[in-house]
Amino acid sequence: MKVSLITIALAVVLFSCRNEPKTIVGKNFTDSLIAHYSLPPAIKTTGEEIAFWKNRIDPVATGISNESRYAASLISRFHQLGDIKDIKMADSMMRLVNAAYQYREAAPNMAICQYSILQHRFGEAGNYLENARQIGLKKYELLTASFDVDFELGRHTNAALYIRQLQSYGDYGYYFRRSKMEHLNGQIDSAIQSMLTAAEKASNSDYLKNAALANAADLYIHAGKLQEAAALYQQCIRMNSAGFHSITGLGWIALVYDKNDTLAQQLFEFVLSKTKLPDPLFKLCQVAQQRRDSIAEDGYARAFAEKASDTLYGNMYNKYLVELYTGILHDPSKAVVLTKRELLNRSTPQTNAWYAWALLQNNNREEAYKVYQQFVSGKPLEALELYWMGKLMQALGKGYNAKAFFKEAYKNRYDLSPAMVADLELER
Repeated sequence: MKVSLITIALAVVLFSCRNEPKTIVGKNFTDSLIAHYSLPPAIKTTGEEIAFWKNRIDPVATGISNESRYAASLISRFHQLGDIKDIKMADSMMRLVNAAYQYREAAPNMAICQYSILQHRFGEAGNYLENARQIGLKKYELLTASFDVDFELGRHTNAALYIRQLQSYGDYGYYFRRSKMEHLNGQIDSAIQSMLTAAEKASNSDYLKNAALANAADLYIHAGKLQEAAALYQQCIRMNSAGFHSITGLGWIALVYDKNDTLAQQLFEFVLSKTKLPDPLFKLCQVAQQRRDSIAEDGYARAFAEKASDTLYGNMYNKYLVELYTGILHDPSKAVVLTKRELLNRSTPQTNAWYAWALLQNNNREEAYKVYQQFVSGKPLEALELYWMGKLMQALGKGYNAKAFFKEAYKNRYDLSPAMVADLELER
């Protein structure tokens, strides 16, 4: 009997230890990263490629090859350093090529399609894809681009059809896109596995492998598996020290799981000093929110809104601006304008949920509920939209529905801001 009691006691202790919260983001790793940071050789190489292809462009006679490679190099630098002007320059170059060839070549149309997706101009992307399709595309190129456009436009039935047709290729592009579809359908474990398989099939491309691993890490956060996410982010950073998305991901885990707002701030400020994108300002706003420092929170929110609202970014940051205008910045009328503009760009269950939320915050409950009923109800949503639709149901006095939305949103709480998580914990 004594042995049994001791065994039970040990089991209880071991169980308790195994379930104690752990610090996931190690300060030794992040301190070393920041102290010994240097730009990876790939950035220098990209700069050299930009200069090389630019010098090969004939200012008198517009061609395709040199111009396309110059534009592609600019896009590579955008992914590395986040200067939106690089996308704009690449886009302008390919539009000049398209006009010079009287819109009869598929390649410039496809390039503009891809650059339009990067800039969240999804309807325009579809138009250029159609132009390229009529000129003539290889089957694989048509299938992948069609999936990308239809997925973003919310035409998910079509997108699923393209995935089935791509299955026979069994390559990086197939598994990367399959993961996105599985995530949409709530199959998070399958989505993670597909993204990891994509990484395995990245051949010799460090860029493609890094992109897949970083996306898999994002999916792990969505699934609440933050240790796995951190391990992948660290792997990405070791592959590419300019992996600012992964560094930001580590900062987010430090903030929402480790509750180490000092380390999170250090990482976000580091990224802010290296990239030209406004994203780190949004994260710093959330650090201030967790600290309940309303002055800093407002300051970062305004700084982000000012930068992200620049016309150069177009619709790229609408989701984040809607969150700020309906929250910290208390300007829901701007959110209504933004969501209407977003719906012209793409009408999906997610964007209609943003619109319904903006209408609610602008004291238009009846219209908000109509939008919800017609375009959102019963459709797959992410954590943010689930939370907002829960608040809509709550405002309409539909407590049971609100609880259901809140329950689902809480499952993906690591995708939400500290204030939203705190609110959800009160609702539980």
